[in-house]
Amino acid sequence: MSAMATELRGKVIVITGGAQGIGATTAAALAPLGARIAIGDIDHAQAEKTAGELGGDAIALPLDVTDARAFAEFLDEVERRLGPIDVLINNAGVMLLAPLEEEDDAATTRQLEINLHAVIHGTREAIKRMRPRAAGHIVNVASMAGKAGFPGAATYCATKHAVVGLSEAVRLELRGSGVDISCVMPAVVRTHLADGLPETKMFKSLRPEDVARAIVEVLREPKFDVFVPKSLDFTGRIGRLVPRAVSEWFIRAVGADKVFARAHSGARAEYEAKVRRS
Repeated sequence: MSAMATELRGKVIVITGGAQGIGATTAAALAPLGARIAIGDIDHAQAEKTAGELGGDAIALPLDVTDARAFAEFLDEVERRLGPIDVLINNAGVMLLAPLEEEDDAATTRQLEINLHAVIHGTREAIKRMRPRAAGHIVNVASMAGKAGFPGAATYCATKHAVVGLSEAVRLELRGSGVDISCVMPAVVRTHLADGLPETKMFKSLRPEDVARAIVEVLREPKFDVFVPKSLDFTGRIGRLVPRAVSEWFIRAVGADKVFARAHSGARAEYEAKVRRS
């Protein structure tokens, strides 16, 4: 048995937005290691399908992460069925693209509710459960958009910057408590959230498996900053050392400023309509 399997076997791991995409792929990476997976998603039918494919102790429960009371009740039910929560992965997220002056209030609110408020609710509830046991791990999935600004995705960037800041503050609050927190910051990942986004010259999009692998690694060896790919850390450090004009020139040179601004609206229509309906 591998060291990784020994460390994660029997751990109760909760994944929000786990019915598909990064969440489902992470669940699929953790289940063979013996983890006991609980998937929460507003698409309960798909969540049940995903949990069924995992087998073992995996369960799926309906979860609207924008309902704080329902979120707490969801975690209570997970603990009733599987036992104390060892890991909470705040993965649920949405992205609605438009220049800020064209973005309607509903789109702004939806992204704030899911990408930020839900992460705050989840992190708070996890701390309440983990701190008394002096054990646990919170994983907040942010984005490289939490470290930079990209035209066409201002509100999305704002929410991810906020998740990074939240996680940094909570890390200090949890010092010495026995509870770990990690912030995962991937580049563009080819899930439905990224439908219609063009590739850039330098930063190619990732597969959900790339992010899942990074999450498994950080659960094995906890640390705070998790960049996917790891080279994003170096790129970001260099960007902060040079003058802003140089940094912005580089962003334009590699086409990163066009990733969101030039998204194909037709290719994104189905995804964005689903987000608004949900």
